[in-house]
Amino acid sequence: MSVETHPPLDSAGHATQALGADPLSLLLESTGEGIFGIDLDGNCTFINRAGARMLGWDSDQVLRRNMHELTHHSHPDGQHYPVKDCPIFNAFREARPCRIDAEVFWRRDGSAFAVEYSSYPILDGAQVRGAVVTFVDITARRADAQALHKAKEELEQRVSERTAELSAALGQLRELAAWSEKVREDERTRIAREVHDELGSLLVALKMDVNWLDKRLGEQEARTREAAQDMRQRMRGKCQNMSRLIETAVDNVGRIITDLRPSILDHQGLWAALEWLAHDLLPAAELALDWQMALPDGLELPEAEAMAVFRIFQEMLSNVMRHAGAAGVTVRIAVEDGRLSLSVRDDGRGAPPQAFEAHDAYGVMGMRERARHFGGRLEILSRVGQGTLCSLFWPLPVADSAS
Repeated sequence: MSVETHPPLDSAGHATQALGADPLSLLLESTGEGIFGIDLDGNCTFINRAGARMLGWDSDQVLRRNMHELTHHSHPDGQHYPVKDCPIFNAFREARPCRIDAEVFWRRDGSAFAVEYSSYPILDGAQVRGAVVTFVDITARRADAQALHKAKEELEQRVSERTAELSAALGQLRELAAWSEKVREDERTRIAREVHDELGSLLVALKMDVNWLDKRLGEQEARTREAAQDMRQRMRGKCQNMSRLIETAVDNVGRIITDLRPSILDHQGLWAALEWLAHDLLPAAELALDWQMALPDGLELPEAEAMAVFRIFQEMLSNVMRHAGAAGVTVRIAVEDGRLSLSVRDDGRGAPPQAFEAHDAYGVMGMRERARHFGGRLEILSRVGQGTLCSLFWPLPVADSAS
């Protein structure tokens, strides 16, 4: 193989021994790094083809030229680079090697490229004769580093944003937990008040009637026949009143128990409980009900899921009655694509979407959390003046969804 080389020059500019067959010359030409030598004046004494090619010159065009003025004359920003500050020349001025990766070399066409270079003094015994410089184009490496740095910054930004989102979500969950606890306390207070005010007063009335009967029975023997007949009539009236009070107490106890946990849910199942709830609440609120439920035979949900679906449906109807200002409600319950689909549509005033995402929309948050806990999903579509559609999608076991 024929290798073209350019012989190194001595300090007077005369060619030294040819390197064409020199193993060192072959080594210099075989490497992909740029390599050149300079004398004590900074003039090039030799350069390999890879180095000349990176600089945009032919090898013989570089020989004897001052390498600092040729390729290292300016900083990356274009400002003049004084030769006295050049680390390459310090290699032979101070016999001090260096390795630099934050500068640029300039090509023949005036463009610059990021470079990593090393400069080592050439010693003749104790005397410095010049320096040898190796360099590589690190443009791609610099671009990769910048891309990596940018990706790191973007990742840190996303992590920061996600952390902020999680912090906000955690704050919402804390607010929701506090709201749930307040709701439980309010419900306990309501039940305690009803038990005290209604059942308590009924029991007091019953106690008074029983005491009255006991007292009158003790006076029975001393009365005349006519008086006894009158007393029996009065006692019969008291018994009838006590019966009515007992019936009222039983009704109140049943209502309170139903509020706590509807017995129909245990006795007749979820689907009957949903139908009963809709037909019990909506007509009482003077809302027209359009009810449609089409489910496969034998479809059931586990107890915990059934209770969750019931409470979500209860909250849907409660929201309609409290906020919608509607005249009618349409309820659709079916199995679609292997999941339970339950929707409540009203013809009320509607609301902007952000109303359902507000930090204090605890009822909506509660429904979503209940659904999410079991793998379900809640969707709300609403427009001002066009009513609201609230839909629950609930996953079903494979055996149930296929039936």
